[in-house]
Amino acid sequence: MPLGVVVRKTPGATRWARWYWRAVAAVPGAARADWTELRREGEAVEYHAATLTLRLWGSDAEAYLVNLADRTPSIYVISRSRPGAEHPLLPVMVTAAPYEAQDYAESGEDVVDKVPMSDGLIAWVRDFAQAHHRGEGFVKRRRDRLATDRVEDGKGDARIRQVSDVFRAPRRDAP
Repeated sequence: MPLGVVVRKTPGATRWARWYWRAVAAVPGAARADWTELRREGEAVEYHAATLTLRLWGSDAEAYLVNLADRTPSIYVISRSRPGAEHPLLPVMVTAAPYEAQDYAESGEDVVDKVPMSDGLIAWVRDFAQAHHRGEGFVKRRRDRLATDRVEDGKGDARIRQVSDVFRAPRRDAP
């Protein structure tokens, strides 16, 4: 499904960062765009930065269900930082799998923004996840049948020849 990524540019909080860029919305079924200005409020500007394809995979169905169980189900926008460019945040991917987003966040090279899903997108992801989720049944572990109570390997000190007290410290024989 094509998702339009909306990026907001606001004034920075410090003198070292003049502007703060962040993905704030995902628009399902959006047309192609390349940094089209959508709205301006004072110094804050929102752009339709890009339209990316959201792909759902059957193997990630469990991750989608985890996302949907969250208080605010979200789309994760993965962006690359381009310092010095006119638009220094380049959206490159969208995903509904929180585990995949976490992998990108841990690399430190990408910026991951969490954007709330619309109701229609929630329904679409939920229907897909429920259709493709394969729950793993409970598998009880079984003990191996090896009898370990017959041999006392590793008990006590090998230098003690007595059987009665294997935990006694060895004594030194005087020469």
